[in-house]
Parts: sequence; structure tokens; C-alpha cells
Amino acid sequence: MATKGAAQKAQEEGGEIDLTPMLDVVFIMLIFFIVTAVFIKEPGVTVERPDTVIRDAVKNQSVLVAINEKNEIWIDRKKIDERAVKATIERIAADNPLGALVIQADGASNAGTYALVWDAAKAAGVADIAIATDEK
Repeated sequence: MATKGAAQKAQEEGGEIDLTPMLDVVFIMLIFFIVTAVFIKEPGVTVERPDTVIRDAVKNQSVLVAINEKNEIWIDRKKIDERAVKATIERIAADNPLGALVIQADGASNAGTYALVWDAAKAAGVADIAIATDEK
């Protein structure tokens, strides 16, 4: 009887699956995807973009600025005061210094607001600036 109980115990111990290595792999993959993911900041307002014939896709977009018909500037789902645009762009661009800035200006917005955002982005050190349009 003693050998029968020991055999059952040994069989039960050998049948266990150690999940520790699998959990390690899952956590390493999770960290990899979080680190390599590109986070795009949404502006937080819907904009009617102007139409254009020629469009080029922007690669490595990291900052998205929206200017609505009331000339309000929106970055990261927050309305931004004109005086804080440069500081906000600097903060977001610091996360991805090689990223592009895309301005979504409403067709009814003023060119002055667009120029203010463009100048603030240049002063913040953003090299790649584009304007979003819709295809005709």
C-alpha cells in the first residue's frame, strides 16, 4: 500500500504545469508592445477640412492640432489658449522628437490662427509640420 500511495503522489507532482515561464513571456511581450507603440494625440473636436487634389500621407505623426470654425485651438482633447500653444506642443513633442505635427484647420477658420500654431510648432522645435485635408 505504501508504494501505491507514493506512485500516485509522484504522478500528481509530475502532471503539474508550471505557468511561470509563460507569464514571463506574456509580460515581456506586453512591455515590448507598449514601448514600441506610437501614441497619437487626438485633438478632441471635429473639423471640416478643406478639399485638395494632391495629398501625401504623413508618417510618424505624433501631435495633432485642430482649429475649429470659431478659431479655437484643440490639442489632446483640450481647448488650448493661444499663449499656451507653444508650451503644449513642446511637452507633447518631447515624447517623440522625430514625430510630425499635423494641423487640422477648419475651412471656416482664420489663416492667422493657423499661422500662430505653425509658428509655435517651429519655435517648439518641430521640424515636420503638415496640414490635414480631404481628397476631392
